[in-house]
Amino acid sequence: MKISGNEIRVGMLIEHKDDLWVVLKTQHVKPGKGGAFAQVEMKSVNKNTKLNERFRSSDTLEKASLDEVTYNFLYEDDQNYYFMNPKSFEQINIKKDAVGEKGKMLTENLEVNISFYNEKPLSVELPKQIKCKIENTDAALKGQTVSSSYKPATLTNGIHIQVPPFIESGDEIVVDTRTIEYIKKV
Repeated sequence: MKISGNEIRVGMLIEHKDDLWVVLKTQHVKPGKGGAFAQVEMKSVNKNTKLNERFRSSDTLEKASLDEVTYNFLYEDDQNYYFMNPKSFEQINIKKDAVGEKGKMLTENLEVNISFYNEKPLSVELPKQIKCKIENTDAALKGQTVSSSYKPATLTNGIHIQVPPFIESGDEIVVDTRTIEYIKKV
């Protein structure tokens, strides 16, 4: 889909210079002399490099279209996570470094959305909230209730987060997968 230079927004995927770029920052500039332009900071999805580019409103760019498909998480090995399409039973694997830290939150049969670009998996989106169990946490100290003090905790999947003082080891909590933060106790 073609878009003009002044329609570029943060988070968009753009095809530019034979690569796929995600927009990190955009700033519209109107200099005293000459025409207005958009100053755009982009990061390459494939090469992991950054680029600053100027686009005039008359410039046209190709906005990348992604296909989103629901998959169930199956298992993991040393390098990959494996997913299965619940409708066609087709299995795919995605490298661990492409998923990142959020891969530790994957549990068997968890339903995730995988974004594809030209039939190549690009990103894995987890549900917004996931139940996790506290493996261990420090004891709450008396007198720390003046401010909203949090204490460190380790989840059974190995992720370290901050939790309120009333949370104990063995408690089940709900974690926000976008920010990896405590939401509530179950």
